[in-house]
Amino acid sequence: MRPDLATLVGSRICHDLISPIGAIGNGLELLALTDGNPGAEMNLIADSVQNANARIRFYRIAYGAASTEQMLGSADVLSFISVLARGGRFTYFWQVAEDRPRREVRCALLLLQCFEAAMPVGGDIHVSVIDGRWVLSAECLRFNIDPCLWDRLATGDTAFTYSAAQVQFALLPCMLQEAGRALKVKMSSDRIVVSF
Repeated sequence: MRPDLATLVGSRICHDLISPIGAIGNGLELLALTDGNPGAEMNLIADSVQNANARIRFYRIAYGAASTEQMLGSADVLSFISVLARGGRFTYFWQVAEDRPRREVRCALLLLQCFEAAMPVGGDIHVSVIDGRWVLSAECLRFNIDPCLWDRLATGDTAFTYSAAQVQFALLPCMLQEAGRALKVKMSSDRIVVSF
């Protein structure tokens, strides 16, 4: 599937899922207003809906279509990143103050998923833009690096059979090219630093 077609499919799926998830959230709010004392079950459902909503918003940017003129603000990204980090294995430090082109943000989010795939016990992920260049770093106690995936990511080679769990590795080189960016990767035993 061509990358542009894949991003359109991603946009469509996210668009179709966000409305029912929002409706469930609205229904929960109405139930809480009428009951006044939501129980643990309602809180669990509300947390799950909030997490699903945040994931869909993440996927919409990471896997959706983006035109050259679309910009995305830090507050938008933080609104779903902070929800995804709650109670999870990862701590995200999104230190991007200014609005950035959505195509660049898409690349950063795909890289977050690449990091997550290499961090089985979780860890810290830092994201910043220095002199117009994105710098992402991941730190954890133990990495599980798949050399085939990371080598191809660094070289931009997509001639490989990827699983569904590895789709971010397959899409990222194409998305970087579309954004006019080149990737640099540095690895050590406890840290990965990627810039583009």
